[in-house]
Amino acid sequence: MFGVLVSGRLVQTDCQQVGETQFLFNIPDADNINHIVVFMTGQTPFPTDLGGAVYFSWPNPSGTSWILLGHITNNKPSAIFKITKLKESSNDVAHPFSSLSVGPTHVAQIGISIEPIVQLAQQTPESISTPLSVKSFSEFAPKMLENFYNFASSFAIQQSQMTPNPTETYVPLSTLQKWFETFQRRLEKNPDFWKQ
Repeated sequence: MFGVLVSGRLVQTDCQQVGETQFLFNIPDADNINHIVVFMTGQTPFPTDLGGAVYFSWPNPSGTSWILLGHITNNKPSAIFKITKLKESSNDVAHPFSSLSVGPTHVAQIGISIEPIVQLAQQTPESISTPLSVKSFSEFAPKMLENFYNFASSFAIQQSQMTPNPTETYVPLSTLQKWFETFQRRLEKNPDFWKQ
């Protein structure tokens, strides 16, 4: 139903249901996180008139602090949040995750609470976590794509090294390179092209 992409390096889609309408992701090595992308996987849409409030928790010596980042809905199935300054913030808001205990010291958490869209519209996210501007997205997207390309390239093998496997699908690395270059070109021309 949900997924998160952490600083262009780690994708998680295995959230833990911790309440009737609450879901939780544990984010390891949280010290090195700058951005979080929260998205719907497309498998199950929200029920009509419902969406997901997105919360972030950074454990600190005084206890767990949950901060509202924003929300996702069927009409807005993803959001990018810059969370670098949230680690320093101690502003804690009322949230549906108050009963959860904190995990290991360097593990952050992302909580998604399914709530009525009317209620989501009335909530005010932490101002230092507002979704990235077009300029910031234009800087983030190429870095994320470059990281993805480097990751995928690390698994590259020559055709002579391939073991026939009828259940596997292979994509030539040149196809990925061509797509990457096209995406960068389109992003330079129009940073909002992906919204169309």
